[in-house]
Amino acid sequence: MTQRVLIAADKFKGSLTAVQVAERVTTGLRRIVPGLTVESLPVADGGDGTVDAAVAAGFERHEVRVAGPLGHEVTAAFALRGDTAVVEMAEASGLQRLPAGVFAPLTASTYGSGELLRAALDAGARTIVFGVGGSATTDGGAGMLSALGARFLDAEGEPVPPGGGGLAELASADLSDLDPRFASVELVLASDVDNPLTGPKGAPAVYGPQKGASPDDVEALDAALAHYAKVLEDSVGAKAAEYAVAPGAGAAGGIGYGALLLGARFRPGIEVMLDVLGFAAALEHADLVITGEGSLDEQTLHGKAPAGVATAARAAGKEVVAVCGRLGLQPQALGQAGFRRAYPLTGVEPDIAKCITEAGPILEKVAEQIARDFLV
Repeated sequence: MTQRVLIAADKFKGSLTAVQVAERVTTGLRRIVPGLTVESLPVADGGDGTVDAAVAAGFERHEVRVAGPLGHEVTAAFALRGDTAVVEMAEASGLQRLPAGVFAPLTASTYGSGELLRAALDAGARTIVFGVGGSATTDGGAGMLSALGARFLDAEGEPVPPGGGGLAELASADLSDLDPRFASVELVLASDVDNPLTGPKGAPAVYGPQKGASPDDVEALDAALAHYAKVLEDSVGAKAAEYAVAPGAGAAGGIGYGALLLGARFRPGIEVMLDVLGFAAALEHADLVITGEGSLDEQTLHGKAPAGVATAARAAGKEVVAVCGRLGLQPQALGQAGFRRAYPLTGVEPDIAKCITEAGPILEKVAEQIARDFLV
């Protein structure tokens, strides 16, 4: 009989944090199997929620005042354990930092993300996992680099305006005063997307519309970022052009490109986070692994947290099931991805609006069903 369960789920966006998902699943399981041994390891793939997952795994939360995407000051957090920091760009430059209903595709800046990286260095970080995703920005990381000492000037020698739109006016770039500490720090770019900076699969074309960019804005941003990369090539050499087409350059509005210029190494976000959170050690003791996220669909299979958990767990010979708000995958695709079964909230409550507003109690009922199917 199965005795130990590991819950390694991501958030249900808009309904439950990853920590709350684990709590609700634990409650439901124990209603059927009192005293069941359950270990909770909330996970994230580098996007919003990554710092929270690290804190739940024992990292210390550090808060700092930085510039939000529109320049207003916000309180952002990073996580630190020993000399390893987890920095989440969405904490400073994410869509959640914009006022409700407001988008700024041409002017939103990643300056605050640079300030957050600097704060992690100041706190003694020697390894920085830089989780990127959920950004409000499409500035190629220019704002972030500016906060770390780079200079981006127009033809008059004045700083270009913030945001991706302002890069159209870029005449010269100087990276010689970048924070020298990056030369001796391991910087890991953790992302669930591997898009290049520009072009049909680039940051503006693929992700610009999610940030409020019109077709004209997308065109302007793509041209501005291509121009930015060209100017950087003139100042730092051929590697600027190589980085622009490298996997992950287009992540989070091109902040991946800025991170590569800082010397970052790109790795799939969930792989990095499973390492950092100590997933392998937790997995050793588990008989059943429960993972999940709000929507289990085609996107899940392309580097999202549940797919990474399932791959790692199945490689260790563990049974994996998923919980989700809604399920958009056929049984065959689920099986190929390593999931034994998936349990959507809509299987208990067909009303999607209720699944969002009452996700917690419904998830407990789903967990009861998992306990009946796998634990008794």
